[in-house]
Amino acid sequence: MVKKSARIAAAVVIVAAAAVPAVPAAAEPARCAPKRGTTSIAEPWGQRRLNLSQAWRLTRGAKVTVAIVDSGVDVTHPQLSRVTAIDLTGTGKADCVGHGTAVAGIIGGARFKGVPFAGVAPEARLISLKQPLGDEGDLGRLALGIVKATQLGADVINVSIQASDQPDLRNAVAYALAKDVVVVAAAGNVNKEDGTPSPAYPAAYPGVISVGAANPDGSRADYSNATTPVTVLAPGSDITSTWPGRSYVEEEKGTSFAAAYVSGVAALVRARYPGLNKDQVRWRIARTADGTSGTGSGAGMVNPLLAISTIMASDEVALAPQEPAPLAADAIRRTPPEDALSVSITLWVALLCLAGALLALVFRFAVPKGRRRGWRPGHPGEQT
Repeated sequence: MVKKSARIAAAVVIVAAAAVPAVPAAAEPARCAPKRGTTSIAEPWGQRRLNLSQAWRLTRGAKVTVAIVDSGVDVTHPQLSRVTAIDLTGTGKADCVGHGTAVAGIIGGARFKGVPFAGVAPEARLISLKQPLGDEGDLGRLALGIVKATQLGADVINVSIQASDQPDLRNAVAYALAKDVVVVAAAGNVNKEDGTPSPAYPAAYPGVISVGAANPDGSRADYSNATTPVTVLAPGSDITSTWPGRSYVEEEKGTSFAAAYVSGVAALVRARYPGLNKDQVRWRIARTADGTSGTGSGAGMVNPLLAISTIMASDEVALAPQEPAPLAADAIRRTPPEDALSVSITLWVALLCLAGALLALVFRFAVPKGRRRGWRPGHPGEQT
């Protein structure tokens, strides 16, 4: 398919951004200089591949809250003006890395006429919880962000960060899951220089939707960590999204952005089926995926349209094979005990019937002969 480029009118950006108060300069860290973005973008392949325009006919994620624990969000971006920003670092709310702004855009960037990019759930409410973003970030603040997001009423929490297994992080995720929050996390990127890859957390925790990165052909990207148990794949290569400075970024890659796509799908499912619990949402997303494509691909590429439109016989989740229920006491009819009296009566009746038959035969032949002889005894040699 030929890519059609579209230049975003500067007037649209300026007018839309004017309604959003700028982040105070005093709240920004001393140095905040994410790389420069662009204003000329094309429709992302992931947006076409996931058929979002058709999914939006059924739901756009309204009334669902998605929390993003990341590097912050540039709320001056016109497509992210509805984001509630919370700083957990003490350095201000601005996104000085760009990562969180890109993740937020994929999840819930608002739709604008003439702009070829929008988030998966463009009407979802977004909460940004800023925590330091490094190789593993700050595990303490990451755990705090997950707990805080849960307390703020998040329906979905996106964690596009790969960390190690730590008690605080494990407990924070367990807390969120216990509150019926859908937790979506990146399966992690493999750096060949790191040697043997290890599972990424919180993606590897039970109950979390773990997301690997996919190429445009649906295969797992070679950098997507296959050691982490993967639930589904999502677009993670050649990514386009929102960027600080009211701009956009292209040609990004990583399981971070794949996780953002699935968080958006989870928001669509929760909006379409508000009665489903977190396990049922996770099960539905996996059950409607396009099918595995090998090791580390889970159930395959996520399919938003099927996830929100498939009619299933049951949304009950079988987390483990269930033992068959024991049969009821009266399920099998028991053989009645032998009735000796009935058997005896039946036997005597049979014998009497046989005796009666024999007597009938005797009378049938003996009586006529007796009458012919006048009831005299017969003699040897006498014709009868």
